[in-house]
Amino acid sequence: MALLELQNITAGYDKNVILKDLDFQVEKGELVSLLGSSGCGKTTTLRLIAGFSTPMDGKFIFDGKDYTQVPLNKRNFGFVFQSYALFPHMTVFDNVAFGLKMRKVPQDQMKKEVMEMLETVDLAGFENRFPKEMSGGQRQRVALARALVIKPDLLLLDEPLSNLDAKLRVKMRVEIRRLQQKFGFTAIYVTHDQEECFAISDKVAIMNHGVIEQMDSPSVIYNHPKTEFIARFVGFENFMDIKKTDREGFYLLPDNSQIRIEGKREGQGQKACIRPEDITIVPEGFSAPNPLTGQVMVSTFLGKRNQYNVRTAIGEFEVSTDQESVYKIGDQVTLSLAPGKIILL
Repeated sequence: MALLELQNITAGYDKNVILKDLDFQVEKGELVSLLGSSGCGKTTTLRLIAGFSTPMDGKFIFDGKDYTQVPLNKRNFGFVFQSYALFPHMTVFDNVAFGLKMRKVPQDQMKKEVMEMLETVDLAGFENRFPKEMSGGQRQRVALARALVIKPDLLLLDEPLSNLDAKLRVKMRVEIRRLQQKFGFTAIYVTHDQEECFAISDKVAIMNHGVIEQMDSPSVIYNHPKTEFIARFVGFENFMDIKKTDREGFYLLPDNSQIRIEGKREGQGQKACIRPEDITIVPEGFSAPNPLTGQVMVSTFLGKRNQYNVRTAIGEFEVSTDQESVYKIGDQVTLSLAPGKIILL
């Protein structure tokens, strides 16, 4: 049985419905990320789980109990905010100890647990500093320590790394994953950063207009998107209308040529997609699997790789290649679509 379950949740603000019949499950010990663009419903979902709001319809079940109407202060959940939300007038020690004080933990035990947690997040020796005397990454560690020291039944993180620079974000996401694996806590992580959430999550739920379009492990979502929305979200740039043929594994394109698709073919729709890096570009006339002839319209230098936009009879394709061969605007070329890398949607 799942530790957390949202059952047919409809939620929003006033008459503005954001979540529509949402079903969502999290197993004990999992770190699950809610991923999506602004306005997709991920923060609304997190706030509902935290207890900041209640649904218009549906149930929130936690550990077998109905939590739908349980007030915020009765849920033993830790929350890490985007803005850190540290108390500026309190020392690091007092910030981390705040939740334990509210729970009336004895002074000796509280001091022991706070100091152990500060050591865990690599902030031993910082207990007498104030938030203004610390860097962004250090303040984020304080926020994590404060949320974890109460031994929460569930940890909720709302865009916790968005205020950090790129290098520090990478370091902190590794730290969050390390802590999650060390303590084995269950966590829900909200972000709009695909790379960030794929790096730390056991499962990812990609949201679109208040519904979850696909929820699975990062590798499954990345390699086997189910819909065009998911495919575009995880880096597929090239889409083709297709029709089945009588030959197993062969599909008809709009220009009446055929392509072969190898491997797992779950999709039953009328569209296929392929990533730019899974297309090979060769001079016109060279034989290649799944060939499409075209003309280079745009050539872009990207450091280690070159990107080409190539116009073909069935539309424009984006191609990413190494720099062994360089093509100029106007060159006639042949694109080879790797049969094992084409995904049916």
